[in-house]
Amino acid sequence: MYRNKNAAIFIITSSLYQPVGSTYINMAFNVQTFKTRALTAVIFAIIMLAGLLWNHWSFFILFTVIHFGCWVEYQKLIGLIDPEYQKITPIHKYGVMLAGWAFMLFMAGNAYAIGNLTFHVVGKVLLLVSGVVLPIWLVLLSKNFSIKTLGYSLLGLVYISVSWGLMIGIRSTGLLTQGSQVFLDMGWIIPVILIASIWINDTMAYIVGSFIGKTPFSKISPKKTWEGTGGGAILCVAVVTLGGYFLFHVKDIVTLIVISLIAAIVGTTGDLLESKLKRMAGVKDSGQLMPGHGGFLDRFDSLILATPFVWLYIILFGI
Repeated sequence: MYRNKNAAIFIITSSLYQPVGSTYINMAFNVQTFKTRALTAVIFAIIMLAGLLWNHWSFFILFTVIHFGCWVEYQKLIGLIDPEYQKITPIHKYGVMLAGWAFMLFMAGNAYAIGNLTFHVVGKVLLLVSGVVLPIWLVLLSKNFSIKTLGYSLLGLVYISVSWGLMIGIRSTGLLTQGSQVFLDMGWIIPVILIASIWINDTMAYIVGSFIGKTPFSKISPKKTWEGTGGGAILCVAVVTLGGYFLFHVKDIVTLIVISLIAAIVGTTGDLLESKLKRMAGVKDSGQLMPGHGGFLDRFDSLILATPFVWLYIILFGI
């Protein structure tokens, strides 16, 4: 796989200019909009690169921020879809977020540790506590409890927290440790390949769809086209595989193909899923994280759905 972080910087910065809502139906470029999105994308990429590549601690902090940011936006969207969810208590609102974060701690493994105390153990304890205390509080002590609101929160745990927990798990698989001292860290490789694949797929889909897109792909996202979606997927697999093999001397071609296919197919599905949530909520963007790019869910909708499939591939085939 990629043996140095310069390769990762290249493949990420090569796809900075991904607009939200890629695979647009045949339309001319809006230069001013493109410039705004490109500038904010550069700032976004710098922050992402620092979090992804500095070390495993910066990675965990980055996805902790993403986790809570996605939860805030998810609860806002669900509240717009069903006003009853706006009445949940602060214990419910923040308790479910902390329970999800506990799963991230649990998946961190023994490589994440402060002294002899590992995040894995802390996460296990917090999961047990939240699994007992939170349901008791909601059922017995909350005046606004309903099965429906609990269901929305459980759906959020599966949609958001499980995905980011598995992302931390992927990062941890590349950490070889001796006690609590990390002496070899290759854990950034798979997450970087996945993230770069998603960005490349969206960028290629946008370009192809902008120039030759004619056939609408889905009513959920009317601007997407079959031409853009298909072209983006093909070019994503080609760029990631050929670039990885010839530029960065990656020998595991199968993994490059599998991850880029997951990014193209499952990632596009994740984009449509989040678009459906926004349509149901009656909003254009899930948040205002970046001008011209939307919020946390807008930025990471594809990655949220693709991550569990990549984790499953790693577990099944021992990558």
